[in-house]
Order: sequence, then structure tokens, then C-alpha cells
Amino acid sequence: MTDATPLPPADTPLGRIIAGRIAVDGPMTLGTYMGLVLGHPQHGYYTTREPFGADGDFVTAPEISQMFGELVGLWLAVAWDEAGQPPAVTLAELGPGRGTLMADALRAMKMMPGLLDRVSLHFVEQSPRLREAQAQAVADAGLSRPPVWHDTVDGLPDDRPLLLIANEFFDALPVRQLVRRPDGLWSERMIDLDPDRPGRFRYGLSPDPSPAAALLTPRIARASLAEIPAGAIAEVQPASISIAGTIGTRLAALGGAALIVDYGHGISAPGDTFQAVKAHAHADPLEEPGRADLTVHVDFERLAAAAAAGGALAHGPVDQGSFLGRLGIGARAERLARGARNGGERAQIATALKRLTAPEEMGRLFKVLALTPPGRPAPPGFAPVPGFDADL
Repeated sequence: MTDATPLPPADTPLGRIIAGRIAVDGPMTLGTYMGLVLGHPQHGYYTTREPFGADGDFVTAPEISQMFGELVGLWLAVAWDEAGQPPAVTLAELGPGRGTLMADALRAMKMMPGLLDRVSLHFVEQSPRLREAQAQAVADAGLSRPPVWHDTVDGLPDDRPLLLIANEFFDALPVRQLVRRPDGLWSERMIDLDPDRPGRFRYGLSPDPSPAAALLTPRIARASLAEIPAGAIAEVQPASISIAGTIGTRLAALGGAALIVDYGHGISAPGDTFQAVKAHAHADPLEEPGRADLTVHVDFERLAAAAAAGGALAHGPVDQGSFLGRLGIGARAERLARGARNGGERAQIATALKRLTAPEEMGRLFKVLALTPPGRPAPPGFAPVPGFDADL
């Protein structure tokens, strides 16, 4: 049986582990299931798979075009300059993938004299395989010291300003789903063994109200049954809230800036966004655990609130298309097209520009949130800034 042939979940190595845990401990939360599927040290998706690119399961913005990472690098360089060009700064990326974004960003950051000499590069990445790819990607970036890896955000240095980028990081953090009850309270959606289909999983519901309901935004938590009826699903990401709060605290205390890019919604709202992606197509999240990516839509309002609670100022979110447009991606695409060797390369540049910015592509679904210390004006991309252009 080939890798492309679906197996009953409990017939895969990770499926058997999950089934065994459920048999012993009872149904598990969706967050526990998602954490195991993506991060199990032997059989997890990010531990064993090559998810990125045309041959993987999905393509991220840095894989589409160098323009994305270059503009991010210029944004970070301006943030450093506006912070007063501190003599030492932590440059960090959360979930760096293969290091493509950071390699492109560092190339653009060289345009700011002295910046790379002040930078200490840090990656938050647990996968040993991806750490190797990231090291290779930035090996020739001109850094004065090698990068450092951390398992969590808490490991980042806490003695200097922070410049941070997180692209498609928060969507892969474990989510807990809550289901509205007829009495207005919220119970936890669970993963259980299906007694009618041996070897398979099903969704269930905890009989008791969930303490995770305390993480819902007040608008959702206090909504009447007429506004949010029984059976509605709401999602919370405890890890996202914690990480955003940590970033906000660091920025308020040390200075710097953070840029968060992901697909999601700008205003908190109920809805089931839990999904699986395999070979660039949607799949059943309960089938073949460990062989497909699991994601959710990011709640940017909740991220902004958590960062603000930590002391930071949130800007946005704005649509990715608007953000990149304000940073000059159109002008950058024109320059690349003028230097293209043939019509095929020019067509690729035009296609990449459309994928990154068009509303029907990534331009509207993907959002961008900036975090700065309090009292800072809106950074580039969050309001029209005369004179800021991607002149590479």
C-alpha cells in the first residue's frame, strides 16, 4: 500500500498511538490531538514530512516569490532604524520552514548599513530536520555570528530589542473547539474512537462545561443564544494567546517590532476552521494522522488583545495585498521583470505578484498584524507612507 493510499487512522503508527491513549484515558481534546499529529517526536507531520513547495502539501508566500521575504526584510530594517538603531538586536523568526523567508529578508536588510553587524539571529523551531535546512539557507547571509535555535519563544534573549517575524506560524498551533450548549454554556469538542467503524476516530462532546471558555472574547462568551445558537462552534488557541502575550511583554520592555502574517479573520467570530491539507488539497483531519497538515484560521483580534495585555501596541490587521502594495511590491515586480531573461520568467513574476496580492488569491484571506512598543506611529504597510518603496 503506497503513501498515497488512505489507511484507517489506527493502522498508521501515530494513529495506533492516539487510539491507545484514547482507549486508556478516554476522549482527548482537539488541541491534544492536533499537537500529537503535528509534533509527535517520531511520527508527527513536521517531524517526518517535507511539507513545503510544489512537491509537498502547501506553498507559503516565501516559496512563491523572493519579493515577499525582501519586503519583510526592508520592513524589519526600517523598524530597527526607527528604534534608534540599537547596537544589539535579536532578530527572530517563529516557524521558519526551510529558511527561505529569512534568507531573502537578510539579503534586503544588507541595504541598511551596519544592521547585520548588530543582529543576533534566532529561530524558534523544534524539528531537527528543518533546523538543518534553515542553517543552510542563511549560511551565506553575511551574519557575524551563527544562528541560535530554541524550542519555544521563552528561550529568546530578554536583554535587547526584538525584531520578530512569524509567517504561517500561529495557524499550526493546537486549537480547542467549544460547542455552544442549549443552556448557553460551552462544552469541549473531543476526539474519540468510533464504535461503529473500527480503527477510526470521530468527534464527540464533553458532558461538562469547558474551562477553556474563559479564553473566549467577551463578545462571544456573553452572546445570547439568539446571537450564537446552540450547536455553534468557537475556537480558542491557548498557545497563541500565551505567545502573543510574551511577545507583547518583550516589546514593551525592550523595544523592537513584530510582524505576524497568516490566514484568518480580523474580528473574533464563531466557526469551525479546523482543516487538513495534503498534496495541495483538503483532506479529512481525522484520517491518516501525521500524513497531512492540520491548521486553523488565526483569530487576529485575539492575538492583538493578548499582545496589548502584555503592553504592546497592535497595528492592524490589514490584508496582505494592501500591506505588500503599500511596501512597493508592484515596483519591485516591475524591476524584476525588466531584468528577466525571457517571457517565461516575466510571466512567473506576474503570476507570483497576483498570488501574493490579489483578493481572490492570498491578498485578502491572509492578514498582517504589527506589534510595537506603546506610543509608536503606524509602521510601514499599515498606513500609506510617502517615500517608502522597495528599491532593491
